[in-house]
Amino acid sequence: MTFPLKFSAKKAQELLLPSAPGKKQPPHVRWYVAAGAMVLLLLALLLLGGLGGHGEAGAERVSLDLADIPPVVLDKEAELARARNRNCTYWDCFNVYRCGQRAPTLDDGGGGGGGGGDGEMDAERISIYVYPLKEYLDADSRRPAGQLSREFYRIVQTVVDSPYYTANPNEACLFLPTLDTLNQNRIDTTLVGKALASLPYWENGENHLIFNFLPGTRPDYSTVLDVNTDRAIIVGAGFDSWTYRTEFDVSVPVYSAALEEYRWPEQPVDRTVLLVAAQLNLFPRQFRILQELTYDYPNELLLLQRCPTTTAKVDELADLVAGGQQADEAHRPPAGSTEDVRCSFPHGNEHEYPALLATGTFCLVARGVRLGQPALLEAMAAGCIPVVMADNYVLPFADLLDWELLAVRLPEANLHTIVPVLRAISAERVAEMQAQIRSVYRRYFASLDRIVLTVLEQLNDRIFPHRSRTYLHWNVGPEAGVTQNPLFLPLIAPKAQGFTAVILTYDRLESLYILIQKLATVPSLQKMLVVWNNQRKAPPHPSLFPKIGKPLKIIQTAANRLSNRFYPYEEIETEAILTIDDDIVMLTADELDFGYEVWREYPDRIVGFPSRTHVWDNATGRWRYESEWTNQISMVLTGAAFHHKYWSYLYTHAMPGNIKEWVDEHMNCEDIAMNFLVSNVTNKPPIKVAPRKKFKCPECTNNEMLSADLNHMTERTACINRFAEIYGTMPLRTVEFRADPVLFKDNFPEKLKRFNDIGSL
Repeated sequence: MTFPLKFSAKKAQELLLPSAPGKKQPPHVRWYVAAGAMVLLLLALLLLGGLGGHGEAGAERVSLDLADIPPVVLDKEAELARARNRNCTYWDCFNVYRCGQRAPTLDDGGGGGGGGGDGEMDAERISIYVYPLKEYLDADSRRPAGQLSREFYRIVQTVVDSPYYTANPNEACLFLPTLDTLNQNRIDTTLVGKALASLPYWENGENHLIFNFLPGTRPDYSTVLDVNTDRAIIVGAGFDSWTYRTEFDVSVPVYSAALEEYRWPEQPVDRTVLLVAAQLNLFPRQFRILQELTYDYPNELLLLQRCPTTTAKVDELADLVAGGQQADEAHRPPAGSTEDVRCSFPHGNEHEYPALLATGTFCLVARGVRLGQPALLEAMAAGCIPVVMADNYVLPFADLLDWELLAVRLPEANLHTIVPVLRAISAERVAEMQAQIRSVYRRYFASLDRIVLTVLEQLNDRIFPHRSRTYLHWNVGPEAGVTQNPLFLPLIAPKAQGFTAVILTYDRLESLYILIQKLATVPSLQKMLVVWNNQRKAPPHPSLFPKIGKPLKIIQTAANRLSNRFYPYEEIETEAILTIDDDIVMLTADELDFGYEVWREYPDRIVGFPSRTHVWDNATGRWRYESEWTNQISMVLTGAAFHHKYWSYLYTHAMPGNIKEWVDEHMNCEDIAMNFLVSNVTNKPPIKVAPRKKFKCPECTNNEMLSADLNHMTERTACINRFAEIYGTMPLRTVEFRADPVLFKDNFPEKLKRFNDIGSL
C-alpha cells in the first residue's frame, strides 16, 4: 500500500519554522530547517514502507503460474554447492535462531502467506519461505537442470497453502527451493548443485529442505540423493541406517501415483490369501524362493508376475519399475485398463492391481534395486499389513510412528520362513494391526498433501519441542478404537487457582459445621458447595451456617443420590474439585493443602486420603474388596479426594453401561465407580496422600454411617465384580506408593517445614 506525498521539503520548512514576514532567516537556521525536513521525509518513507508490508520485494505471495516461469542461465564457471555433510545433526547444521522470528500482522496472515493465528502462536511455529519458480539452464547446451513434475508442483502448492508459509524470507525459519529433485533419473546433478549454490539465502544449505522420492542411479543406486546439498535437510524416501541423519533428515514413503486414480471399494473385501507378493522388481533369488513357497503353500501365498500377453508398453513400464525408476505421465496406466493386470504364478490367472492387495492379510514389501518401494504405501492403502524385508531400511516418519504396530519386519535372509512366521500371528493381533494401519494411513499417508503436511508438523515439533505432540498423539487415533488420556498435561504444573470443596450431606449439621470451619482455613480453597441430599427436610437458613471468609453455596438436590456429589455444577469454576463427606472432620488444613499440591502435579489422577485395594480370591474365582491396611492400594475413596472436574462430566454423561443407575439404586459404590472410570481412561493408579489411615467420625453414631451396615462390604465386593464385567476388564491399577512432604518426619524446626500438621495414623 502506498500513499502520495502531498507536501514538499519547502512546505516542511514552513511547518517547522515559519519565518516572520519581511525577514530573511540566517544561513545556519536554514541549514537546521533543511536537515529537519530531510528527517521528516525519511520518517515518512519508513512509515509508508512499513505500512506497505514487510519492506521486502519478495513479501508478495509467490507465484505458481506455470506459464510465467523465468529462465536462469547457469554459467560453466558458476559455483557448485558443497557436498552433502554426512555428519550433520540438528545441533551443528541447523540455525535455530532463524526460527521464532515471525511477527504478528494486522491480518494475522503470517507474512502474507497462508497461515492465520495469534502472535504468540505465530512466534512459536515454523515459517517456510518458498523460492519463486525458475527454470535453470546450462549456459552451453541450454539443457534444463530438471523437469517440473506434477508431484513436486503439488508439494510446493501444499507448502504455500499451509499455515507455515511466509512470503518474507527475513522471518523464515526454513526455505524450500523450487528445484524438482524427486526423481534423480530426471535431473542433472551438477546443474542442480550450481542452482542451489546460486540461491540468495542458501548459506551452505542451512535450514533448506530438499524433497526426494527416488534417489540414486545405476549401477549403485545410492539410498540418498546424489546431489551436493551441503547442510540441507533431506526429506527423502529410501534412507538406510547409514545415510539417514537421525533427528535431522525426514524419512517419507515412496509416493505411488497409482493410488491417485484408484478408488477402493467402500465395502471391505474378504481377505482370502495370507500373503500377497505383487512386486514386479524382485531380485531373481527372491523370486525363486517365492516360487518354491508357492508350491508348498498354494492356498496361502499369491505370487504375481507380468502377464506374458501384455503389450510392449507394459514391458517398457515394467523395465522402468525394475530399474527403480518412476513412470512418468506417458507411462502411467489409466485405472481399470488392461495395463493394471498382473498374472499369478504358476497358473497365470489375471488379477487387477492394486485391487488384489485388498484380498491379502499380509503384503510383501521387499528390497528392489532401490531400498524404498511404492509397494509399502499401496499395501497400507489396501489395509494390507506390510511385511517389510529390507534390512536397514528407515521406515517413513520413523522418529514419530511406532512401526511395530503397523508392520512385520523380517530379515531378508529369512524369506524362506515367511509363511510359517505369518501363520503364527494371532487373529487378535492381525485385527489390531489392521485397525492401526487404517488410522495411520488416513492421518499421514492418504494423499501427497497429507504426507507434506506431516513433514511440516514433524519439523515444527522438532524445532519447538516444548509444543511437540506426544507418542500417543502420533500413534493413537480415534479410528483405532483406543482410549487415551483426554487431559492436556503441561510440562510444569499450571499456576494455582485453588480448588472447590463439594460437601455431600444429609442431616448431620454438627459435623457439617465443624467441617466448614476447618475447610475455611485451607489457603488453597476457593469456594465451598454444600450438596443437600435430604428431600424431606429443607437445609438450614444460610444465617445459621458458620461465618467464614470463603464463598459458600447450598444446593438442594431433587433426589437422594450418591452420584449428586459428582454432578458438574455450574458453580464449580476451578479445575480441581475436593469431594468430601460431611463426617470427615479429622483432616488438617496442612493435609488438605498438601493434597491439592500433589494433585497439581498429577491432575489426571484421583488424589486423596482414604485408600483401598482389590484382590483376587482364588477360592471364589472373583474379585474381593479389601479395606485392610496393606502395602498396596488401587482405589482412593472420594469421601476425601481431589479430582479434575472433567471426570465429573464423564461420570455424569458418559459412564459405561448402567453403572451410574446401579450406584444410585443401591446407595453404594459411587467412589469405586469413579476409580474404575479414571483408571480405565488413564491406565494409571490413584495417589494416596499422607500417612493417615483412620477416618472414623468421633462425633457420629454408627447408625448414621452407611458403612456401618453389615452388608456394606459384601455389596462393595459385588460392585467390583459387576463393574469389571461391564468394562470387560479390570481397569484398576495397583501401586505401592504414597506422597508425603519432603521434610515429613525429619527433625527440623517447624519454621523450615511448609506442612507441619500432616496428622497421625
